[in-house]
Amino acid sequence: MKEIKERRSIRKYLAKDVPQGVLVSILENARLAPSGSNTQPWRFLVVRDETARQRIMMADHQQKWMMTAPIFLVCAADIRSRSEAPGLGALREDSKNPDIKLIIRDSAIAIEHIVLEAQHQGISTCWTAWFAQEEMQWAVNAPVGYYIAAVVTLGYAAEQPDKRARKALEDIVSYESW
Repeated sequence: MKEIKERRSIRKYLAKDVPQGVLVSILENARLAPSGSNTQPWRFLVVRDETARQRIMMADHQQKWMMTAPIFLVCAADIRSRSEAPGLGALREDSKNPDIKLIIRDSAIAIEHIVLEAQHQGISTCWTAWFAQEEMQWAVNAPVGYYIAAVVTLGYAAEQPDKRARKALEDIVSYESW
């Protein structure tokens, strides 16, 4: 797919809004992602408001470049899609709840659908996750049981980064045994 080959992480965006129809198409394609037992744990918060984006940017390691993007997609995973346990506790990477790994995995698939469909639509992205879970949950007022998997910036690129080096296929693939 040319979208896979052309996609770059963009950290500088034009001051141009993303049309609502394009955004809906991107989200619709995320909705179609596969998930274990069809649990569909992903939840998305579309953030255009500058004050809210500022709060998210501050929680995301104060990456000021993020503010050039007109849209932030806060990508969450709802633990309740797999677990009805009343004591969910704090949801972090080191959570004792084994379902956290499953909802992160499944939500990551949907997030990648976002990134690729955005590229297909001519919209650039950057997948960010340089934040402490509790800080981001507070910044977005996440419901109890939501794990924030990523914040994806969306907009029209104002830069064209070079291709980054990738390992050769023979360095990453084995056949039949390691």
